[in-house]
Amino acid sequence: MSNPVSAPASAPEPPGRREEPLQRLLFGGVYGTVLASALAAALDHDTGPDDPGYDALWIMVAALVSATGHGYAHAIAHRTADEKPVTASTVRSVLTEWPLAAAAVPTGAVLLGSYWGWWGENAAIDAALTINTAALFGWGLWAARTAGRDWWSACRVGAVDVLIGLVIVAANVLTK
Repeated sequence: MSNPVSAPASAPEPPGRREEPLQRLLFGGVYGTVLASALAAALDHDTGPDDPGYDALWIMVAALVSATGHGYAHAIAHRTADEKPVTASTVRSVLTEWPLAAAAVPTGAVLLGSYWGWWGENAAIDAALTINTAALFGWGLWAARTAGRDWWSACRVGAVDVLIGLVIVAANVLTK
């Protein structure tokens, strides 16, 4: 009788850039939420007339440009780490930053509601900062649970993320 052939061991992952979609999602979510909150608070203090449509546009442009810049920086930093063509890896790296831009969508949506006359710009910014602060808790909780932490530890991580949102809220209030 012949011995059954065992399956070959999987080759070790080559050094260089690893695909970590969940980590990128969590990073992008937190980073995009913080970016959108900071921009909303800053745009609340412009010297011109209220224009929440303009504010929403600039928040989304900033989020897209930040995501593109972050993805491009990753591609360039890992340029020599893999053998893939630079153009393909750069495009792939930029596209994996979609969570950063997506995290800014709720802020843009609330500001568009103000633009459409559903509420005032100040109310929209207050709502966006509240939503984003709650989202930061959710991102922190999700990240910690994904990392295997228990619920109590995960809630503490979420609370620390909330502090980031509260710093932006406090800066917004103090600069009015």
